[in-house]
Amino acid sequence: MKIINLQRRFLPVDLLKAISFIWSQWRIQKLPLAIFISLCLNLIIAPIVYAAADGALERRSAWAIGILGFVTLALIIYLFFVIFQPERF
Repeated sequence: MKIINLQRRFLPVDLLKAISFIWSQWRIQKLPLAIFISLCLNLIIAPIVYAAADGALERRSAWAIGILGFVTLALIIYLFFVIFQPERF
């Protein structure tokens, strides 16, 4: 029985190298990955904010509100850890 590696068959080798590089570096460099993930999640949040405003906001304002929400959430999480685990900082 011949074993076929589906990942290598459908994904180009360069993409696999890029994914493996990101996977190996994400523990070392967390900030770029966090920014990337928050921008990707903003793709979901911004249209919801834009629809909830019922056309009163511009698209850029909806994007800014989404990013502001993620920054606020990040500060809340950071301050939570600073308050309850001050010895780490």
